[in-house]
Amino acid sequence: MFKSFLLAAALCAASQAASSANAADLTALEQRWISSAYPVLEYARSVQLPIDIVVQPKAGPNDVPLAMGFAEGRCKLVVSLRGNPDAEKQLAGVAPEAQGELIEAMAAHEIAHCWRYAQGAWHALPAGFVEVGEETAADPSLLAESKAMREMRREEGYADLVALAWTRRSHPADYARVHDWLSQVRAVQPVARSGHDTRVWVKLATDGKGFGTAAKPFEDAATLWKEGLLSDE
Repeated sequence: MFKSFLLAAALCAASQAASSANAADLTALEQRWISSAYPVLEYARSVQLPIDIVVQPKAGPNDVPLAMGFAEGRCKLVVSLRGNPDAEKQLAGVAPEAQGELIEAMAAHEIAHCWRYAQGAWHALPAGFVEVGEETAADPSLLAESKAMREMRREEGYADLVALAWTRRSHPADYARVHDWLSQVRAVQPVARSGHDTRVWVKLATDGKGFGTAAKPFEDAATLWKEGLLSDE
């Protein structure tokens, strides 16, 4: 079972001073993560994204700290920190006072997935883009798996760019640090061109100069995402 509560309640709890009990009954770790993600969550609410926060009472064996799911026309930001021994694995070696911007970037990444979903663009290519070439395999299941990984990789690449575009806008002095951290996270790929192999897009955003100046970070990421799509063929 999930313990679920609406985004507004989570934002209220996150904005309160830390205490042993609060309106959302969050653990100290959950409160720290949601508090760090607060600016992104507040922004999501301001642009009317249909998103709820779901806190798992106990993480599963393969759960990541933050993940985005979709159900009944709404996005679900799933927080899996309780009982998760790898909850802060990606923050290893980062001083506590320097972790906030990284957690915020993770949240922006997940919100980008919600944006794509809400726009009805999930797994869709930008206008004017078409698939080129043709894959072949004796086993149809291999073709299906390859297609699924390619679609996932594209969405993850877009979300990474939104996370970086958000950082560039909100924490310009920390951009290089956050980019370096994300580069290190994405450098560990057990299988090249897997669903989370977004190195093409992360490299394009090294100095952040390729981002646009649109009103939303979701739109800022568009140019570099398209450029990365061409390189990912």
